[in-house]
Amino acid sequence: MVQTAKSRRAWHANGLLSMLGLACLAAPLLAVADEQPTVTPYRPSVSTPAALSAPGWLELEAGPQFDRGRASARSSSLPYTLKLAFTPDWGVRLSGAAWVRQTDESGQTVSGVGDSSIVVKHRFAVDDTSAFGLEGGVTLPTGNKNVSNGKADYAVNGIYSADIGDYHTDLNLAGTRVGAIDAGVGRFQALWAASLSTPLNDRWGVVGEFSGTRQHGLSATRQFLVAASYNASKSMTLDAGMAHSLRTGDWSVFWGLTVLGGRVF
Repeated sequence: MVQTAKSRRAWHANGLLSMLGLACLAAPLLAVADEQPTVTPYRPSVSTPAALSAPGWLELEAGPQFDRGRASARSSSLPYTLKLAFTPDWGVRLSGAAWVRQTDESGQTVSGVGDSSIVVKHRFAVDDTSAFGLEGGVTLPTGNKNVSNGKADYAVNGIYSADIGDYHTDLNLAGTRVGAIDAGVGRFQALWAASLSTPLNDRWGVVGEFSGTRQHGLSATRQFLVAASYNASKSMTLDAGMAHSLRTGDWSVFWGLTVLGGRVF
């Protein structure tokens, strides 16, 4: 099915309505008590920090993303992440795409629910300003057959995070065993990411990041990302930004939020 201008407008509207709905559900949290924790955003960068969210509290991250590739290829998605830490050093998160729409260069469009990932994380504190982290996870083919990879992927990610004066850096090096591959393509994919962020004041912050992937049989990727964040309250952080491929010229734009949910234990 070829995507029409009407369907594109409908998808954009659905993305905006989803964000507004999430914000409305989170609105009561804007008047949080002093004892409630501050959110720990992982989005919008590719890299993740060594820090975990507040133990016992559920956190939600979500927001639409729009990608433009070569020629007329493009995609839209609504990724989400649910995070729950059991202690300051152990936690788990569930990620996925509530909806994905992909259009190839010929104009053919497929859409549906994306695959889901579950990740277990452990933090190794070094001192008050730095820490290592280790993540292990699996992406399961739970999505619609039109957009799912069809096989499970397994990944391990090493993290180093540190505060350097007014700046914060997150360094990630990950390896993924890819389940679904084409002929001549290696099964192992390496990913690296390095971000640097800083607050501009009590509310605003900015982040810049370089990241890339390497996989035998495929061209290596390189990407630069820049984004801004706004701390609406202790319980909600908003973000928006864009990413640009340094190899192919592809680009992405995104916006979203990280919001504190209820206390689980």
